[in-house]
Amino acid sequence: MNYIIFDLEATCWLGRPPHGINEIIEIGAVKVNRYGEIDSIFSKFVKPTYNPVLSDFCKKLTSISQSDVDKAKTFSKVCEEFMEWIDIDQDYMLVSWGKYDKEQLLLECKLHKLDEEWLDFHYNVKPAYRKLKNETHEQGLKKVIKNEGFEFSGIHHRAISDAENLAKVFIKYLENWDIG
Repeated sequence: MNYIIFDLEATCWLGRPPHGINEIIEIGAVKVNRYGEIDSIFSKFVKPTYNPVLSDFCKKLTSISQSDVDKAKTFSKVCEEFMEWIDIDQDYMLVSWGKYDKEQLLLECKLHKLDEEWLDFHYNVKPAYRKLKNETHEQGLKKVIKNEGFEFSGIHHRAISDAENLAKVFIKYLENWDIG
């Protein structure tokens, strides 16, 4: 079993998105084997097609530049590379902090008429962590990283950094997750 700890960044605005669509602009993931070892890393920018110009808010929040996404491949191509990297013909579990990332991937797969079944294998660490720690409310990832004695590395709101940081917590409690 491989655990695919992943995070996404998407187009964003201070208000409602134009055309009502947020699009993925970065996929970051860490592949962790059943022994809690990191096997490989996936990090790609994605070129948005419906709203190709990033808002100033989005650029500031994510530190992703317009040129980063302009020279990137479209979602269909990056998603295909991501599925290949995951090796969806083998046992795997997608792992994210919250449900947003899986839901956004599902929306984009539907939007681009891509297979969605590979998203069925998903584990949401956020409520599981709260249950594990017997806490009454959910915390943000950055606070959890600090509370667990780790230093947040990389840039917050960058998919690869958030995935790498989540992997620290996931690996620490690998034996405790009720993944089934």
